[in-house]
Amino acid sequence: MNRGRHIFAGMIIVLLVSTFLSGCGSSNTSGGKESKELNVFNWTEYIPEVTIKKFEEEYDVKVNYSMFSSNEEMLAKVAAGGGIYDLTMASDYIIPSMVERDMIEPVNLESISNFKNLIDDYVDQEFDPGNKYSIPFMGNTLSLGVNPDSIGVNVSNIKSYTDLWNPKLKNKLVVLDDQRMIIGMILKSLGYSANDTDPKHLEEAKKKMVELLPNIKAFDSDSPKQMMVNGEASGGLVWGPEIALAQREGANFETIIPEEGLLITMDNWVIPKGAKNKELAEKFINFILEPEISAEIAQHQPYINPNKEARKLIDEEILNNIAIYPPEEEIERLEYIKDIGEAIQLYDRVWSEAKGSQ
Repeated sequence: MNRGRHIFAGMIIVLLVSTFLSGCGSSNTSGGKESKELNVFNWTEYIPEVTIKKFEEEYDVKVNYSMFSSNEEMLAKVAAGGGIYDLTMASDYIIPSMVERDMIEPVNLESISNFKNLIDDYVDQEFDPGNKYSIPFMGNTLSLGVNPDSIGVNVSNIKSYTDLWNPKLKNKLVVLDDQRMIIGMILKSLGYSANDTDPKHLEEAKKKMVELLPNIKAFDSDSPKQMMVNGEASGGLVWGPEIALAQREGANFETIIPEEGLLITMDNWVIPKGAKNKELAEKFINFILEPEISAEIAQHQPYINPNKEARKLIDEEILNNIAIYPPEEEIERLEYIKDIGEAIQLYDRVWSEAKGSQ
């Protein structure tokens, strides 16, 4: 998975919508009746196919399920789709911008009875007071995992984000292709907030990122676990669940909690403006919040699950894995990625200039 920044403009949007329209299934309504099709747009590797099949069978509908790999892609296609999508996923810090740009519909909480299953800490958040536009799904932290057999340094000496700049880690790291998370990590390594918008601090972060590039073997947000599993990467600065999935596939990776603290982001269901099947979209959200269904998803894709009833059904091995669920003592130190408004343009420039220096 990947998180990102802002809506592409002009010709990029035109190209994207052309591609989308040629590949997406149609969603029809007739005489004001609810359609038998639901167009869902989601991150890659986020909901198992078996869950989609269960919803289709229970409601006698067809789900046209398409995937994106970055917030940029999602925002651009939703902006250009003209209401073709009925439901999509949005990271917490993206939602204020979507609301401001009138890109999403208010949700009817009365239609989502399973909203009551959500843990209080994950609802009524600053980015969407009262959950007027969004419903929490799952989340994750930016986590650091290392293979002690091949990392080339004593694991006990890796305690901080700053240790990633060790020359012995040259060409050994896979990191997220995500500017907010990676720049945020670098800012924290410099002693700043991950949401800092001071141009001088961001210039410092750019220089530090350029210095880190020799140690980065690949930027990958879709499935970085593959490089950990097949031995191409000895260290990963990735979504925590990717470390857990790599461990599940036999990779010898340990999770390290950096001294600076973890970054966290939560993903939420939102209904795009003009969605043709809003009521069916709300039924899908409610279905996903069923404890058994939510737990099933968490077993397949072990992200942070905000459903208190589902957690009662999730394996203890998953709940106790610090790559997924931060230790209790780390909770208060978590820093959420937030909407930074127009300052995102500074992040865009820092990211592109740093990566372009390779």
